[in-house]
Amino acid sequence: MDQKTSQTTTAETPTAETAADQTVTAELLAGPTTTACARCGQLAEGLPLTWTCSVENGQRVYFCVACARKHLRSIESRLDSAWW
Repeated sequence: MDQKTSQTTTAETPTAETAADQTVTAELLAGPTTTACARCGQLAEGLPLTWTCSVENGQRVYFCVACARKHLRSIESRLDSAWW
């Protein structure tokens, strides 16, 4: 069997993971922003590494450390924040 015909290239069709990585990279390169906790409204500069990120209804939402700890079981069971 010819090995050239069995090889596939990943550069031809971008995957969803690649698109998500590009979105995150674009957000990080955009510069300093202010992020607000979707639960309590606490503000932080940039995207804090200790905050929890969730996708709800196709939109990214962030939760501060205090809110994430308080609602950890709900987050892990993938309940929408409306149910907390």
